[in-house]
Amino acid sequence: MDMKGGSPFRFRLERVRELRERKEDEAKRALAEAMADHFLAEERLRDAELQIEDARAAQLDATAEPRSGGDLVAHQAYLERTESAREVSREVVTRSEARVENQREELTQAARDRQALERLKQRREAEFVREAARAESNLLDEIAITNFRRRAA
Repeated sequence: MDMKGGSPFRFRLERVRELRERKEDEAKRALAEAMADHFLAEERLRDAELQIEDARAAQLDATAEPRSGGDLVAHQAYLERTESAREVSREVVTRSEARVENQREELTQAARDRQALERLKQRREAEFVREAARAESNLLDEIAITNFRRRAA
């Protein structure tokens, strides 16, 4: 804001505010990426659980008909592999949940940091405007006094 012949308002911490704003934007992107990864991890877990259901059904079907011991062992091994894959998927989901929570906290802190500087900037600008108005008022008072003295003399 330019005050009639005065200098415009300059926030001395503007570069810091801009850096904090960029940090907040980066935190938003990181959270979005973590959430997308978490969604994919949950999807893989659901797929792993469906594979277990299919493996169990195949194992039941295998026991319903006469099969060799090798076939039954193969079905059991497949079921165990799918269960192991599900456990790995669960671990990935757990880690992705933690990452999402961590990114959320980082975003919250980045937003607080930026907002603190925004409030400081607003206060400083308001002080600048008040000071400029006071200086202008003093100048107008001086002009009025000078004009009064001229007329009185």
